[in-house]
Amino acid sequence: MEKPTDNQYPINDLLKKRWSSLAFIDKKVEAEVLLSLLEAARWSPSSFNEQPWSFIVATKENPAEYDRLLSCLAEGNQPWASLAPVLMLSVAKLSFDRNNKPNRHAFHDVGLAVASLTFQATEMGLRVRQMAGFDVDKARELYKISEQYEPVTAIALGYPGEPDILPESLRERELSPRSRKPISSFVFTGEFGKTASFIH
Repeated sequence: MEKPTDNQYPINDLLKKRWSSLAFIDKKVEAEVLLSLLEAARWSPSSFNEQPWSFIVATKENPAEYDRLLSCLAEGNQPWASLAPVLMLSVAKLSFDRNNKPNRHAFHDVGLAVASLTFQATEMGLRVRQMAGFDVDKARELYKISEQYEPVTAIALGYPGEPDILPESLRERELSPRSRKPISSFVFTGEFGKTASFIH
């Protein structure tokens, strides 16, 4: 299943093809593929090149670890996320290594790393869905994550499946059209909220 963008202006094909599906087929993601995705994340830009991202990864090849990470997800996410052969947690380091001062860009940089991973996955025929719906405190406890770090998102990753494997309520979400705010609503010039003049 494909859900390409209905973009107003030309964009890269990877951006057009990427979308956050809920359906995954039962197909192993080989270690070499997973390493390519993490290599893409590794080369993301970051403030002062601090690279404040870490990833906790669980695959179905290790059921105990997979179930442990799955247990951190919100109850509503577990049924569909359990279809994905790979689950992850992204984690941000909250201070700079160089001077131990707070890194207010850490979440931004982790987001860039996950975006790089996501586009590499899209290029390789996989789908990635990120989730805010997970128990941060439980993740912190289960994985012994210190206060210097913050779990950011949960991630489900795998090869795309057909919507008919999903329960009806999720199937409707999977099949619904994609939508985005118009550029005029978030690009400004002169003052915040004043639409930029070059937008037509």
